Amino acid sequence: MFSSIRCLAKKSLPLLLGAALPAWADYSQHPLAPAFIDEMVQQHGFTAAEVTQLLNKAEKRQPILDAIARPAEKSKTWKEYRPIFIVPMRVANGVAFWNEHRAALALAEKEYGVPAEIIVAIIGVETNYGRNMGSWKVIDALSTLAFDYPPRAPFFRSELVNYLILTREQQHNPLEFKGSYAGAMGYGQFMPSSYRNYAVDFSGDGFTDIWNNPTDAIGSVANYFKQHGWQTDKAVVVPAKLSQARSKVIANDAFNKVVPPTLTLNEWKKTGVVPVTKASGKIPAIAIEFEGVKGLEYWFGLQNFYTITRYNRSPMYAMAVYDLSVEIKNAMNKSNQKVAGAN
Repeated sequence: MFSSIRCLAKKSLPLLLGAALPAWADYSQHPLAPAFIDEMVQQHGFTAAEVTQLLNKAEKRQPILDAIARPAEKSKTWKEYRPIFIVPMRVANGVAFWNEHRAALALAEKEYGVPAEIIVAIIGVETNYGRNMGSWKVIDALSTLAFDYPPRAPFFRSELVNYLILTREQQHNPLEFKGSYAGAMGYGQFMPSSYRNYAVDFSGDGFTDIWNNPTDAIGSVANYFKQHGWQTDKAVVVPAKLSQARSKVIANDAFNKVVPPTLTLNEWKKTGVVPVTKASGKIPAIAIEFEGVKGLEYWFGLQNFYTITRYNRSPMYAMAVYDLSVEIKNAMNKSNQKVAGAN
């Protein structure tokens, strides 16, 4: 994606924008464009000409609007969602990624307190370890959603602001970056605001490259988790069950609410949701109910589970990351044991 990243860094934004480009739809004529341009000029020091020229090159993409209206978490049950990510090939690729970047993962675990398997699983779920980082031009994705997706327009407008600032700070062409249909970028699929706030130059080469440098991506994911409350050496979930008929459980309407954990396991017990394994009753948790292969299944999501949802608010996403991390760690341990046995 960034084959010319170093030479781009030496060019100025005006020169980059002057390059020959296809004639695209003109977002600079959108009814919301004048206010956006004024914001970029008054609050962020751009010139009106710079922003207008960028919006002129941004193209509305209907497939992006179609995709964001049907996220996988909305249309699938857990028994349908889990097999998308927990498959032998993704586990094997995770082990290969871990082996290839063992030193960086060990350093990230030491520095940020986030287990290597969690970092690997996030990158595995997000991009299959860099194999699918998205093919949409970020300027198209963010402009389409900022101006033509009213349900979340303020959020994506903010991300578009951050994106333009990011490219100015890094001295890169804002028309060249590619990512997901939502504008997420790199191995870990960081939104522009997340990049600016949490991405780190973990390799120490002077550039935070989450697109081509797995070391930077690993450090950035670990830092993101640390900054969002990851608790070192603490559990992610605790298996649970109902202590009475589901219809009588007071907490029915509290399942799957992605909020900071406040109710303790002892307090959940009073509602009819109890842990299956031994766990301190003082631990705060949220209650999870999934439609699994064998019927309804229940879990307590602890603080680390909630931290994973800071990446994606879906409880199914968080559980998929956790399950994949467990599978990868088990496979990694078996691989290490084979190596040790051979020696």
